[in-house]
Amino acid sequence: MTIAIQGLGKMGMQIAQKLISDNHDVIAFDLNQVFLNEASGFGAKSVSDKRQLVDSFGSNRVVIWMMIPSEYVASEIDDWLKILPERSIIIDGGNSNFSDTGSNAKKLEEINCSMIDVGTSGGVHGLKNGFSMMVGANKKEDFETIEPILITLSKPEGDYKYFGRSGSGHYVKMIHNAIEYGMMESLAEGFNLLKNGPMKNINLADAATVWQHHSVITSWLNELCIDIFKNNPELADIDGYVAESGEARWTLQMAKDLSIDAPAIQSAFDVRLKSQQGEVNFTTKILAAMRNSFGGHKINK
Repeated sequence: MTIAIQGLGKMGMQIAQKLISDNHDVIAFDLNQVFLNEASGFGAKSVSDKRQLVDSFGSNRVVIWMMIPSEYVASEIDDWLKILPERSIIIDGGNSNFSDTGSNAKKLEEINCSMIDVGTSGGVHGLKNGFSMMVGANKKEDFETIEPILITLSKPEGDYKYFGRSGSGHYVKMIHNAIEYGMMESLAEGFNLLKNGPMKNINLADAATVWQHHSVITSWLNELCIDIFKNNPELADIDGYVAESGEARWTLQMAKDLSIDAPAIQSAFDVRLKSQQGEVNFTTKILAAMRNSFGGHKINK
């Protein structure tokens, strides 16, 4: 299948590479020439102009996977609207607000094109492990059109599912990320208590290793902590500043609107906000280290 990838960041580049490795034709689009050169190196056709990208599809249906920050999605779609042929598909694979996704889908439908939202998890490990993808689209046949792409990206241990109308994929991903905040916070607090509690000199990597062998809290996050503590037991040179991507914030606002309590997610979110104001400790250092391990996010401010 022919597909364009817009945005060759940490995940976009891996998506492009994974698709090429499974014999899909990938058109790489980015304004950064270094990224384009890298994509060309593993077999992508690289372009830096939107019109050139559309023309590159020839008689094939235009399918563009956008892997860009959410704040740029609407303006980019407005630009694409000017040149897309009918029946084109734009996939938003980033962390967009699900309500914005619905609005963007309506814009595309007005010119007989479609939007598919694919909430994508897997971070910088997706190339090796496969991505977890949560899909929404107003037309299920559009989902079926791009399914060969999803099959490739899920290999060998990822997965994907269609959840319903436009925005539903991003909605499921939003909740996923909010849960992630709470799970990360709980692990980080626990390791902080191991380090600074009454039993001194507990080996944190050993504790995480034991927990990872079919204990109730076995998880990928705990697995990442094993490597974190093996490589840097004291978390030296990590300042403890923890960024927030926006999805827990959106989740909490929606929970408030629906009068649904979410105290664990709220507490985890508040810890991140306080870290940005200088309230840092071993717990927030672990959070920053975990974000770096799974997503390649900056480890310090």
